[in-house]
Amino acid sequence: MRELILLRHAEAMQLALGGSDRARPLSLHGEQEAREAGAWLRAQGASPDTVLCSPARRALMTVERALDVLTDAAALPAPRFLPEIYEATPGTLIALLEQHAADARQTLLVGHNPGLEQLLALLISGRSGEARGVAPAGIAWVELDAAGFDPGSARLRAFWSP
Repeated sequence: MRELILLRHAEAMQLALGGSDRARPLSLHGEQEAREAGAWLRAQGASPDTVLCSPARRALMTVERALDVLTDAAALPAPRFLPEIYEATPGTLIALLEQHAADARQTLLVGHNPGLEQLLALLISGRSGEARGVAPAGIAWVELDAAGFDPGSARLRAFWSP
């Protein structure tokens, strides 16, 4: 059985006047949240063989801190930073997963709402409009059946929030 772990970026700093949303870093609290997410994943036995991440600074910082705590960084694949994850729809995320993680046993996807929570709802219920909130640094661990990323074909294994 294949697994997909969705990790929303941790709490970010407020957007500075004239600043870029993509350049927002994590807050100090967000850095701690990201480490807690990594610790929870470690306690659950997570061992992703594919890591896909938004290149937005807050997502990059989240994946770095979470993976540092999760396990020896040398034992994990380097994250692939895909610009399409930023502001992605569930359909775009599924296309990216099919392209970059089709053969993966366990994939960690680090990104943003509303895309992640809509993807979660689509995989579990078949409808993205039934999105359940995913808090900053929240994790949804999904088991995929033979249908892969088909709507309504997944089962929620675990849900965690800091």
